[in-house]
Amino acid sequence: MRIAEQLIESLRTADRVTMLTGAGLSAESGLATFRGKATSIWENFNPMDVATPHAFEQDPELVWGWYEWRRMQAMRAQPNDGHRAITALQGKLRQLSLVTQNVDDLHERAGSHFVRHLHGTLQHPRCAACGQPHEFPSSEIPNEPAAGRRIEPPRCTRCGSRVRPGVVWFGESIPRREWEAAEQSARLCDVFFCVGTSGLVEPAASLVHFAREEGALTVQINTESTGLEDRLSYDLRGSAGIILPELVCRL
Repeated sequence: MRIAEQLIESLRTADRVTMLTGAGLSAESGLATFRGKATSIWENFNPMDVATPHAFEQDPELVWGWYEWRRMQAMRAQPNDGHRAITALQGKLRQLSLVTQNVDDLHERAGSHFVRHLHGTLQHPRCAACGQPHEFPSSEIPNEPAAGRRIEPPRCTRCGSRVRPGVVWFGESIPRREWEAAEQSARLCDVFFCVGTSGLVEPAASLVHFAREEGALTVQINTESTGLEDRLSYDLRGSAGIILPELVCRL
């Protein structure tokens, strides 16, 4: 993949860069994407059964067990070269705002800071009734449960209600604070990156449009076409784990 010198120069002079990452980046660490492949999550599970408020009300043990299965997978995964390159870019650029649709903590474990999680995180559950944060007893990785195993959710230490996974489910809104920060960083940036995201999930998919509206250069890094191409200044087709380290080296 040849990266245009004009893009490198734009990054060198940019005051603000914003990067939106999606499941394709974590896929390079071995985590399944949600759509598009036979091994993707929604090809094998019905989201209405495991990823809605109603599903949790109907069968909390199934939903909690399913998310514990996913959390253990994420804990066993390791940051890849793309995650590490983003951390390096935060050190090289004047300002890099990092927004992710991913619910794992691979960005943080790679050393990135101030990560905006639009869809929540697997590591930060909360009470379904009062919102009290729940802490897992340790960072040790227990035995991975089977995907269909039912596990009783823990109880809130404040009100005694069930604790729920700390992710944004279908039918729920992105946390207002996270969304407003993401939208602002998209509208104020000089260069906007979409990395490993399908461009299908709203409202996150609209961020590239906001950036383009305000005159930013828009860049996609993906192994395949996403339908975002008409909104892009640069379409870098390939692995984030290869392209992002090259960007770091060129700066």
